[in-house]
Amino acid sequence: MRNELGGETSPYLLQHKDNPVHWQPWSQEALAAAKRDDKPILISIGYAACHWCHVMAHESFESPDIADLMNERFVNIKIDREERPDLDTIYQSALSLLGEQGGWPLTMFLTPDAEPFWGGTYFPPENRWGRPGFPQVLERMAAIYHNDKDKVAKNTGVLVEALRKMSQLPEPAGDAAIGPDMLNRMAMRLAQGIDRAYGGLGGAPKFPQTMALEFIWRAYLRTGDAHLRDAVTLSLDHMCQGGIYDHVGGGFARYSTDEQWLVPHFEKMLYDNALLIDLLTAAWQHTRSPLYEARVRETVNWCLREMIAEGGAFAASLDADSEGEEGKFYVWQEQDIDALLGSDSARFKKVYDVTPGGNWEGKTILNRSGDLPLGDAAGEASLEGMRTVLLDARAKRTRPGWDDKVLADWNGLMIAALTNASLAFGRREWRTAAERAYAFVSTQMSAPDDRLWHAARAGKTRNAGLLDDYANMARAALTLYEATGSDSYLADARRWSATLDRQFWDDGGGAYFQTPADGETLIARPRTAADNATPAGNGTMVGVLARLYLLTGDAAYQHRADALVAAFAPEIGRNFFPLTTFLIGFDVLTGPVQVVVIGDRAESETTALLDAIFTHPLPNRIVSVLAPGGDLPASHPAAGKARADGRATAYVCVGTICSLPVTDPTALTAALPSP
Repeated sequence: MRNELGGETSPYLLQHKDNPVHWQPWSQEALAAAKRDDKPILISIGYAACHWCHVMAHESFESPDIADLMNERFVNIKIDREERPDLDTIYQSALSLLGEQGGWPLTMFLTPDAEPFWGGTYFPPENRWGRPGFPQVLERMAAIYHNDKDKVAKNTGVLVEALRKMSQLPEPAGDAAIGPDMLNRMAMRLAQGIDRAYGGLGGAPKFPQTMALEFIWRAYLRTGDAHLRDAVTLSLDHMCQGGIYDHVGGGFARYSTDEQWLVPHFEKMLYDNALLIDLLTAAWQHTRSPLYEARVRETVNWCLREMIAEGGAFAASLDADSEGEEGKFYVWQEQDIDALLGSDSARFKKVYDVTPGGNWEGKTILNRSGDLPLGDAAGEASLEGMRTVLLDARAKRTRPGWDDKVLADWNGLMIAALTNASLAFGRREWRTAAERAYAFVSTQMSAPDDRLWHAARAGKTRNAGLLDDYANMARAALTLYEATGSDSYLADARRWSATLDRQFWDDGGGAYFQTPADGETLIARPRTAADNATPAGNGTMVGVLARLYLLTGDAAYQHRADALVAAFAPEIGRNFFPLTTFLIGFDVLTGPVQVVVIGDRAESETTALLDAIFTHPLPNRIVSVLAPGGDLPASHPAAGKARADGRATAYVCVGTICSLPVTDPTALTAALPSP
């Protein structure tokens, strides 16, 4: 065998094409080679922006001695977790069943039937930090595979059975019914876990946990409970002013290594920034915080400046490392600031925590954690000018690696976020960018029979679309439909929903599998409503189906949404913490606010009413714009209503009750629900 990664398109796999390890991409040919030679399989799963993946690569995979050992004893398969989230889900779950902490790089040892028998994450090249050296691990795993077949068979049997059980729906436990009041109680429990000093859930390392914060925020909008409001705003304020935010270029890093949000793990992921744009937009609609508006604007600008990939779609990530050093692109020395800003440097250094000794390994991570509120407009404009000087200077540095593959699911998240932000802030150019990305995914990543490809790069598509691809793109389509009124977007959402019903739905137990029925046969077929770093597709689909029902009146969508809720409801009593997207979808299903505007979209009267709606904090809004004389579904509570006095007219419907006709934007704002 030889290293076969040179023919791949994934930037992560291409990072390893010159390793002396005989890496194979995941394929039936690689699995067949393991069976033919009776060798165990070593899989290594990571992604292009992963710092510890780079470390293990430099220490072990570039070592001729370690590579010889790997090549002699194993069939070695390298997997990009972003291209194959289905494989990553299965083998991360296997590692968890072994009692180990998950993460990347994931290192798993499999039989030739792809069944796991042992694994871990990062291993050093020699015994270190209480961890065995990688050569020692390799020797031990090869010996166990060849000399203790019974032990291997026992391990794989237990793990595979457990993985398959994890794909089964939970059995009902007592009263599994969910009610709207439960959402508020669960949000209060989540809010109790917020760090009262710095915000965020839990201690170090701290992740944004965007879906959980959105769930708490929605409960605040329903109840007006200041405790819930403060849990979210405290978290957002510290994230927006901490080192996890790139104050020079915009955008958020994946997580903070400390509890104060100072030291990030410097990689920037598309999905984190999409989710944070969405949450900050929602929080701004109520608070009108200048900080949130600024961070949305700056993060969108970063995305449009640095993350536009093939055909106008969005790239996956920016690396943590440059020149082999984590964070080197982003940090500063005091003398750099002095040289660039001259007489302005003293003020800048005070605001952004720049000191002679730095705040991280002798260097400075810019942050404003010491003074969270923004200053006056003139002062902030002056600081923005200084940051522009630093941005121009930073552009001359060696840039971090860029993973420019296009992922349908992550693009769906960013398309929806940009569209929502464009409506709230009146930025039409943001919606144009969203529509451009949508056009690429919906055309260049389409396959026959209303199917999608999961990934695209260098003019090639890769891997059949998964549940999250269809769910996130359907949600994006409905967001664009609300913004534009174009029926093509609604039609796409309906087509992709039908594909999920045809290829992913389990008629026997309910809910969607992660993989299609005609896809590759794996040792388990994952099915869950639990969020990970991104929202769970089953949770997203509850909201998508609810909106499709309310927009079309087709009761089949409501029945499917109800079935999804019933399928995962028993899990709520066991552990609701990872199910916040699912619970948010239930909130949309049971508490929608339907707003109908009857008027011509091109007329200023209609536009003024829509602006009042889109700038209002209304997360469960379902907006329909009806041309005069048009019809709503018969099931819609506003069916049959008309314009008042020949003017553009709005009706606000909560449940089956609609407001009186409203023609004035100020009066419409007053008619919309508020905390």
